[in-house]
Order: sequence, then structure tokens, then C-alpha cells
Amino acid sequence: MVKKDAPIIGRKDDHLQINLKNDVESGISTGLEKLQFEHSALPEINLSDVDPSLTFLGKNLKLPLLISSMTGGTPEGLRINHILAKAADYYGLAMGVGSQRVAIDYPETLPSFNLRQVVPNILLLANLGAAQLNYGYGVDECKLAVDSIQADGLILHLNPLQEALQTGGDTDFAGLLGKIELVCRHLGKPVIVKEVGWGISTHVARQLMNAGVSAIDVAGAGGTSWSQVEMNRAEDDHLREAALKFRSWGIPTAQAIHQAQLGAPGLPIIASGGLQSGVDIAKCIALGASLTGMAGPLLRAAAESEESLDRKIEQIKLELTITMFVTGSPDLKSLHNARFLSPSN
Repeated sequence: MVKKDAPIIGRKDDHLQINLKNDVESGISTGLEKLQFEHSALPEINLSDVDPSLTFLGKNLKLPLLISSMTGGTPEGLRINHILAKAADYYGLAMGVGSQRVAIDYPETLPSFNLRQVVPNILLLANLGAAQLNYGYGVDECKLAVDSIQADGLILHLNPLQEALQTGGDTDFAGLLGKIELVCRHLGKPVIVKEVGWGISTHVARQLMNAGVSAIDVAGAGGTSWSQVEMNRAEDDHLREAALKFRSWGIPTAQAIHQAQLGAPGLPIIASGGLQSGVDIAKCIALGASLTGMAGPLLRAAAESEESLDRKIEQIKLELTITMFVTGSPDLKSLHNARFLSPSN
């Protein structure tokens, strides 16, 4: 039996409840709101012919949307993961599970991550914190994370600021790049590296590309701020005050997409961090992203009900297809060429 006071399990539940009940939004915007598409009054396409599908990591998706890594390891995490996974299957989305460290340290929690029996065909991504490679984890643990849920690839997440704001956080990030490269070389599955909400710079994107990652999720600033999540958890007054100071930290999502492209030209970019609508998704694709990710809006909808999640995804799909229609973009390749108005307009 898993001990109820196991710290990592308690932290998982804290994170989930705080995200659902508290205001943990970043103090800065994504930068997407500053972008306005050039409207096409003569799109020369039929709305019913607009096709937002794509192939990513060898899997066919009906929408360019990844349900970003959020939860697992608790009974509520199990319930929400199943709702999210069923929606991913029905709507043709990709999905990443929350950090599986809890499942490796406490194998009894594995069922909350194992979704293949529910959704055998979706693009499913495993997830571990890259910092764990400095705390006893290696290629074997990465393979275990992937194999235990029959995932199509592995997300290694980078969260130095979050760890620095946790009491006893895993703050040894020294020499991680070489260990990430080792995982990329020996895992036998695609490795995606992502931030958790403060963005990927040009320099880091270049380092990751050279290390052999298959894609980068920029996870820019403008959505959920994990400094605010940790502020709500902190019992230490100094950490709580410090967390508040970092509310407006990070590279906004729109800028992070640009920086990642500069650092890793040709590498698939996943754009996440504060996306709220199908219009936001379209903007990210037009900026050069191959795929986009959402967490908070889908988490809150799934926590409410399956019907609420269905309505949310249907709304996102409608907004995306209409945006493609009125920019004259019959498919995502064309959407990459959609134009934005210049600031003077």
C-alpha cells in the first residue's frame, strides 16, 4: 500500500486542487493577443473543406492539439485522465500524462497513468522531470515510464524555477544536457523536451536540437504560473514571498515560438502556455508551430464533466476551422503562410 503521507503523492494532489480552485495565472500575457490575422474577404475555399488534421510523430491527428501533461498518481487524477483520454480518442488529439515519477517510486499508483486499455490508438506521451536524471534516474527509468503505459514517446520537462520555489526541491540541474542526449540516443522512442510555463530560449533550443530531441514544447509564459501554484503550497514565508515575485517571469509564448525556431530550425515546435481558444491555436500554427498544447482550460472542463470537456473541444475546433476559413487556409500547411496585420494597421 502507498502511504497516504507519501510527500510526492500529497504534492500531486495539492497541485491538482490548486490548479482547479486558485488563481494561478501568470502576471504577463502570451503575446498572442497582440497578433491580428489579415482577414480574407475572398478566401476561395469552402468552409466544409477546411482540414485541420496532421501527422505528428507518425500518428494521425484530427486537430493540432495536445492535451498537455497535467495529472496522475491520485484517485482524482485517475478520473480526470480517463475523461481526457476518451476525449483525445474521440476528437483525434494527442495526450501527455503528468509526471510519472510517482508511479516509478510508488508502483501502486500506475493505474492512474495506464490509459492504453481505454484508448489504444491515440498519440500518448510519457512524462518525467529531466532533473530526475541527476537524482538516480537514467535511461532504464525513462524506458520504464514509456513502456509501463505503452507510450509513443517521452516528454522530459524542465522546471528549474518551480523546483527552486519548493521546500526541498530538486534543484540540481548541473550537467543535464549530456544526460538528455544519452536518453535521446538510447530510449528508442521520440524524446520531447518542454518547459512548464516559462518558455524555451534560442540558446536552450539550440542545445536541445544538438542533443537529439525530436521536438520542443516551448510552454511559454502567459498561462498557468507554477510559481503561483507553489506560492499556494508554500509553508515557508521566504519561499512564498519569493514565489510572488516571479509571477511575471518567463518568455511569453509568442516570443518563445520565435526563439525556439531560431535556435532549432526545422525541428518540430509544440506551442503551449496560455492558449485559450481555436484562434490562439491558429496564431501559433501561423507563427510556425507544428502542434499546440492546452492544459488549464481542458483540465477545468474535464473536472466538471465529460460533457463540459466535449463542449470545450467542439468550441476550440469551431474557432480553429473558422479562422482557417477566413484566412484562406484550407489546411495547416497553408495556415503556416497566413499573414498578420502589421502593428501600424
